[in-house]
Amino acid sequence: MSPPDELVIRPLEPSDDRSAFRSGNIDLDRFFQRYAGQNQFRHHIGTTWVAVTEARILGFATISAAHLEVGALPAALRRKLPAYPLPVLRLARLAVAEESKGLGIGRELLRAVFNLAWRMAGDFGCVGVVVDAKPNAVDFYERLGFSALAHGKGGLGDRPEPTAMFLELGAIPKPTVGKS
Repeated sequence: MSPPDELVIRPLEPSDDRSAFRSGNIDLDRFFQRYAGQNQFRHHIGTTWVAVTEARILGFATISAAHLEVGALPAALRRKLPAYPLPVLRLARLAVAEESKGLGIGRELLRAVFNLAWRMAGDFGCVGVVVDAKPNAVDFYERLGFSALAHGKGGLGDRPEPTAMFLELGAIPKPTVGKS
């Protein structure tokens, strides 16, 4: 199925009602309902983009600027890039409302994120997109061309470890004029 014709992807606004959003993942829902707004409007540590239709939020993607140590990249990419921290766009969270799954909302949010990576590349520099994929999402990101990065230190205690994955900017289609 395809997304609704009236679908708009835009930055989260303070007046957006996030309380009814349910993706089926309690951690993503809690983040969106409680922390997305303060992270964006108070702390300025990330921006959440929402997929909306008729003022109803169907999905969201939270992004931030980040850097990546070149040593974390696959060897083939390491050879092409300088040996210092590289600017990337981090896709911190992506979720689609349960009732909207299968409509292409996630694909449209990713298209917007990829377009933002290209915009970041032109404005500030960006070599690609990094995502910390939850175990059940690794195959999804691999199908999009992401590859696993070298594992860093740290852990989430009792939660499953995410897999850090990278997609080189050159593998991302350039945005068309007039798209976000």
